[in-house]
Amino acid sequence: MLNVLFVMADGSKVTAQAEPGARLLEVGQNAGMPLEGTCEGQMACSTCHVIIAPDWFDKLPAASMEEEDMLDLAAGVARTSRLSCQIELTEALDGIEVRIPGVSRDMQIG
Repeated sequence: MLNVLFVMADGSKVTAQAEPGARLLEVGQNAGMPLEGTCEGQMACSTCHVIIAPDWFDKLPAASMEEEDMLDLAAGVARTSRLSCQIELTEALDGIEVRIPGVSRDMQIG
């Protein structure tokens, strides 16, 4: 099992466990995080936007151009922002720290 540390906008923390291969979006949703994931991982919205702790960001595969385009529409974007539906958890990400933005905006295309 892998550990994921979610940090809420108010500073409270929730640790969740996940199987390798799980998507960060589903792990967050199962842990009660306010990650909508309106498009169900199809990269047609930005409702699963998270901010990865800088120490962990460089351990992730680079975001695709499509993901970058969706992040442009998300509220509260930071340098280490990603869409949680695009992050597959691996052993190398055990202990990853993920911040939930304080604001969200659904700019679903469709």
